[in-house]
Amino acid sequence: MKNAERIWDLVDQRRADYQDLSDRIWGMPELCYNEHRSVAEHKAMLEKEGFRITEKVAGIPTAVMGEAGEGGPVIAILGEYDALPGLSQEADVTEQRPMPGDGYGHGCGHNLLGSASMLAAAAVKDWLAENGIPGRVRYYGCPAEEGGAAKAFMVREGAFADVDVAISWHPAAFAAVQEAISLANTRIDFTFKGRASHAAAAPQLGRSALDAVELMSVGVNYMREHMPSDARIHYAYLDAGGIAPNVVQAQAKVRYLIRARELPELTDLIARVKKIAEGAALMTECTVEHRVLSGVANLLGNAPMEKAMQAALDRLGPPPFDAADQARANDFQATMTAADIAAAWRKVGLTPKPGLGLTDQVVPADAKGAPMVGSTDVGDVSWVVPTVQARGATYAIGTPGHSWQLTAQGKLPAAHKGMVHVAKVMAATAVDTLRDPSIIARAKEDLAARTAVTPYQSPIPEGTEPPFGMSVSI
Repeated sequence: MKNAERIWDLVDQRRADYQDLSDRIWGMPELCYNEHRSVAEHKAMLEKEGFRITEKVAGIPTAVMGEAGEGGPVIAILGEYDALPGLSQEADVTEQRPMPGDGYGHGCGHNLLGSASMLAAAAVKDWLAENGIPGRVRYYGCPAEEGGAAKAFMVREGAFADVDVAISWHPAAFAAVQEAISLANTRIDFTFKGRASHAAAAPQLGRSALDAVELMSVGVNYMREHMPSDARIHYAYLDAGGIAPNVVQAQAKVRYLIRARELPELTDLIARVKKIAEGAALMTECTVEHRVLSGVANLLGNAPMEKAMQAALDRLGPPPFDAADQARANDFQATMTAADIAAAWRKVGLTPKPGLGLTDQVVPADAKGAPMVGSTDVGDVSWVVPTVQARGATYAIGTPGHSWQLTAQGKLPAAHKGMVHVAKVMAATAVDTLRDPSIIARAKEDLAARTAVTPYQSPIPEGTEPPFGMSVSI
């Protein structure tokens, strides 16, 4: 208990610097693989803290790693700092009001994510030095979580090969240990090529690539009835072939995002979608090419690490939100629907408390929620390193993910308090793990048991390079 309290003191000593870092990252939102200013800010903070720095981790220009300590086990704390398109928003405003500029915004809270993770790593660094305990802590600054699968490429290149355990978190409405459920996914671009012609004078000479894309959509929609109920398929038109309806479209391009609960299921679905694309090309006498951009594995849980994190969270208690924080959260809740708020409570398995804007409790380990399942490249790390994630309470209950409301709350006092709170949870988990080597041993046994039947296989095809241009060029 006393050791955990000391690590919390070390976190508190730095809180102002890392709140400022988070706010700076909020003010420079950058999309996947283009986080050049954000990674420069993180690198500068690592230098200030005295970490040993590795730039361009796994050959990725916007990935960075800082290490401190000597010998002993290696504890990785994972951070992110990429933003999203279309979610620009003025801070602390309860109506949709985009900022001037490119339209990017931190609508998933990654400005907080990276800052809290580095804050935790810096506190552990000092704790190691104070106590003279062998061990190393690493902060991994990971770009491109939103679609670019950077951690999956980092895993493939061996960036975590000597890591003993990995710790991370994500902004949320409640303080909890994250249930290890996510969907494996892959992003694939399908490019159809046909033949242009005058759509009125000589339509028989044309072969429409746009027709092929639309037929592919029909085929995939019919397939939805015959795939696992928890699988998901989404798509976006990248090139509809032009804006002239009197020209038969000679080229069209569509991006598919295919998700499944397990990697083997994902592999099967990908094969089926490719067959549909080939069928659409055959029906229209076009050709089709596909290019895999990225892919991520589903999350694997780790019971010993989850137990250790829950213990740290229970010792710490809920975030210290005050009446002013609660009142401002209620203002934001007024912009949400009753369904949004109910879904947030249902997700964590807690009984709703009407009128409560911010959480006032820690989610118990035995709470039975109904998580809304997405995807994350932390999944790939979890297949090769025992991994645990926290949920950090940083925004009003009911705030939709990837929304302007979430962007607007990213610099509020409540966001800062939640960020520091979850940094304490991660740092205490790391300290407990360093002080008790049996946690690491049990965590590794747990991972070995989970992967014994189905070993890790990267969802990214061999030879595929990180899609550095996917945010700026299609």
